[in-house]
Amino acid sequence: MTLLPYRLGVGLVLFNAEGLVWAGRRIDQKDDAWQMPQGGIDDGEDPRAAVLRELEEETGTRNAEILAEHPDWLTYDLPAELVGRLFGGRYRGQRQRWFALRFLGTDADIRLDFHSHPEFVAWRWAALSEVPALCVPFKRATYEILARDFAGFAVAT
Repeated sequence: MTLLPYRLGVGLVLFNAEGLVWAGRRIDQKDDAWQMPQGGIDDGEDPRAAVLRELEEETGTRNAEILAEHPDWLTYDLPAELVGRLFGGRYRGQRQRWFALRFLGTDADIRLDFHSHPEFVAWRWAALSEVPALCVPFKRATYEILARDFAGFAVAT
């Protein structure tokens, strides 16, 4: 059996002035799982451009600056019951480049209805250390790495 490839994507840890991070509750989740903005990289797209595009598509704003890029591509595998159902059945999970961003706007700039197909039904600011416990279990290891490696940005500015 041939393993399916990973979908290439980006993710972002959006820090506000208080050092908290943006977390959204997905519109398609029945449980209380939250996640940080993330999405695919289009063919030929630079990851830095992709992360700003995903920021705008998922939060309705580009009012942020890139602070850092994680040095590693982080991967996660979908649970067996989701392989074949998510990503058109073409991928076993994602291989992502993650970025830390500083939000430069106000809460009023966040518009979950910005994109014609919103991904989130609610959002909030959370402590970075809290986010791994809020996400779906198969993304937890990635979020734990981000909580450790981007902890230096979780400070008030």
